[in-house]
Amino acid sequence: MADQGVDAVVVGSGPNGLAAAVTLARAGLEVLVLEANDTVGGGARTLDLGLADGILHDVCSAVHPLAWASPFFRELGLAERVELVVPEVSYAQPLDGGRAGLAFRDLSRTVESLGVDGPAWRGLFAPLVDRWPDLVALTLSDKRHLPAGLLPGGVPTAVRLALAVLEQGTRRWQGSFRSEVGSALLTGVAAHASTPLPSLAGAGTALLLGTLAHADGGWPLPRGGSQSIIDALRDELAAHGGRVVTGHRVRTPGDLPRATAYLFDTTPRTFLDVFGARVPSGAARALAGFRYGNGAAKVDFVLGGPVPWANADVGRAGTVHVGGTRVQMATAEASVAAGRHAERPMVLASDPAVHDPGRIAGGLRPLWTYAHVPAGSDVDVTDAVVAQVERFAPGFRDVVVASRCVPAAQLSSHNANYIGGDIGAGAITPWQMVARPTPWMNPYATGVDGVYLCSASTPPGPGVHGLSGWYAARHVLRKKFGSSG
Repeated sequence: MADQGVDAVVVGSGPNGLAAAVTLARAGLEVLVLEANDTVGGGARTLDLGLADGILHDVCSAVHPLAWASPFFRELGLAERVELVVPEVSYAQPLDGGRAGLAFRDLSRTVESLGVDGPAWRGLFAPLVDRWPDLVALTLSDKRHLPAGLLPGGVPTAVRLALAVLEQGTRRWQGSFRSEVGSALLTGVAAHASTPLPSLAGAGTALLLGTLAHADGGWPLPRGGSQSIIDALRDELAAHGGRVVTGHRVRTPGDLPRATAYLFDTTPRTFLDVFGARVPSGAARALAGFRYGNGAAKVDFVLGGPVPWANADVGRAGTVHVGGTRVQMATAEASVAAGRHAERPMVLASDPAVHDPGRIAGGLRPLWTYAHVPAGSDVDVTDAVVAQVERFAPGFRDVVVASRCVPAAQLSSHNANYIGGDIGAGAITPWQMVARPTPWMNPYATGVDGVYLCSASTPPGPGVHGLSGWYAARHVLRKKFGSSG
């Protein structure tokens, strides 16, 4: 590429990279995005994997509770640009014997359906649902500044959140729920953190995502797939003069054009690989100490019909947590943390065609799944995933037309941020959710002047919310361009 100077270069075109680029371009800067892959979007791409004609698959993320709740996307007006289809049942937890827990978007209906555990569910979530904007401000901040407008109303929310995390993130977690259904329904959400359970990080994840499941926007699916979010961001970038160049991998500083600022939508490891000896030793040590988490193995299916869940209501959910009881999920996650494959792995699944019939082509439909596995695993887990789904959906094998597994060890080949299959771009621990990727006051700094991180390895962490890019770009605007950001 010719060395034509620009104001800012963003490396990586995932949601955070594009959010950073849009923020800078809207401020009047000349922005160039460089993407190593031939397609734009990182973990939010929707692609034809060649498994069946006309069937498109979400390569990583498929369901997006943070898309509508994100302050960045709300400012962007994403809901006016992308149709977010909101299932009546946000998520479901099938259990043996045809039992199931259902998290309806309607909190009262969920409480009623849980029977003996209904009061505990209401006590846990009702105060948070009523104050969900405060909860979002607390949990999706840059972890360095008090969120604007939070005080004084946010103090009760912060206290309730802290107490709930301490209960559900420790061995006290069995105290509130009296049945397997209620405890499993909550644990399935905690498993999104891909950590041993119970854990503070898992509890925080469950409380945020569980609250959003009952709030205004639920757990929506973008019509047509996750790529529609990326397309909206790319269109907004182009409208403000920004450019995207695909197929351009940055391996050294020589692969970058001249610019005043560089923002890397990458992990600290990739940044260190690029800049090497140019990074001051102290900064290099701090960034090299960033920990990566457990792995995920992705299995994409093509089905000849909907999943035949033993409990038909499970099929109404946008997301299904396939792991069994609380004890069974905790056992599976403990195995993964110890470096072993679980006999019955934690599996997440989504059949988008239930809510978006346009995803059906020629009578076939995609099924999105992934299983938690040890970091760096090269095991094809297709059979394990099929067996786990079949456990709760007898006859599932009969509707499978085609499948493809991407083992954890191979995920980084199509997204370099997924080191060892870590789709969160960094371990989700209490320390790393606060001091992510370093404890520096500016978490987006790299130690190299004018170069910043803006990926999920920075606050507020993983999820399709664009906030890491938004926060980093606003800092760059203030620091390098004298703008208010």
